[in-house]
Amino acid sequence: MVNFGSILGGAIAVSSLASFAVAHPGEKHDMDHVKRQIDARQLRAAAAKRSLSNCQNNLKHRELMQRSVQRRAQALNALREKRGINAKSKKFRRDLATLQGFEAISHNQTGLLDYTAATPESTIFAANTSCILAPEVTDGPYYVTGELIRKNVKESQVGVDLYLEAQYIDITTCEPVPQLYVDVWNCNATGVYSGVESGQAGLNTTFLRGVQETDEDGVASFETIFPGHYSGRAIHTHLLTKSNVSLYENGTTTGGAVTHIGQVFYPEALVSEVEATAPYNTNTQAYTSNDEDMWSIIQAEDDFDPFPQFIYLGDDITDGLLAWIQIGINATADYTDDDYYNVAATYQAGGGVANPDSGFGGGGAPGGNGTTNGTMPTGEAPSGAVPSGFATSTVAA
Repeated sequence: MVNFGSILGGAIAVSSLASFAVAHPGEKHDMDHVKRQIDARQLRAAAAKRSLSNCQNNLKHRELMQRSVQRRAQALNALREKRGINAKSKKFRRDLATLQGFEAISHNQTGLLDYTAATPESTIFAANTSCILAPEVTDGPYYVTGELIRKNVKESQVGVDLYLEAQYIDITTCEPVPQLYVDVWNCNATGVYSGVESGQAGLNTTFLRGVQETDEDGVASFETIFPGHYSGRAIHTHLLTKSNVSLYENGTTTGGAVTHIGQVFYPEALVSEVEATAPYNTNTQAYTSNDEDMWSIIQAEDDFDPFPQFIYLGDDITDGLLAWIQIGINATADYTDDDYYNVAATYQAGGGVANPDSGFGGGGAPGGNGTTNGTMPTGEAPSGAVPSGFATSTVAA
């Protein structure tokens, strides 16, 4: 087996990454720069892990973990009841060793566990903060500002339902981080993004995009679908957090400091099961595995873990999934001016507007970097309900 950990210690051959330079419409990369970003990411992840490893014996943190177990158990029961699922749900155990080890056992599969009514919820729904870390990775060419604050982002998209919980922990205090505004976005089952040009669904579409505020336990949750694949990137879901944002009455946000940019990935065994179902199995784009991903997530060793824990809602993948991940962040960081942060378009009055200054190409009228005028487009509106009762304000986090 390839020793992925040893690869990080040496130089990543630019030639091996060259095929990804124009892997997807609108996407352009300097692979020397990508290599530098990978190395910088690894150093940040190692530092974050050292900080978070001290959290395990913190009383408040242990209480937070207990609440998290209860919340996930309640979410599973509510989702099963909503869907009328009676079959026993199943979860795979995973060994928190190195990421190379995770891949060798399909990340979270060392054996199917048969749970009984006596199985402790902590066995099923726990997460280890010192290891469960989503890395800081570029937001890619398809980040759109001005999306709605909404939990359900599916709209009319069809696929394997995914209820995704992201919990943010401050690496310096071990405390949860409330009042962050978390953007989620991913492609649909056939590898197409909403909200952008360059061969995608178009600027006036909003499916599989939305924003949620973290609660007092640092949690933001979304109802979405499992993402499909496209050439050059492993299957992933984007998460971007901001603090100190301003809210508009129609349920959109503007401004704020970018505190974390990350991507959640999925183990190959789970991906294979999803991809065998419709409409994923109609996707004709080239598939890229975790091992082949240009951002080299497989080189994480034990410094970060980009794969969430998950549990099937029923006994079949088509019943849907509940997934959760803890993300260690520096709550005072601001990546607004970082190369990681790239705004492709802004969703505003009259429809989406491309950002001509995007590092990934595009074009169109100026969209601004992280701004929106707070009014809903008059064209193709989201199918989800617009939240009401928001007063224009600034929220400090």
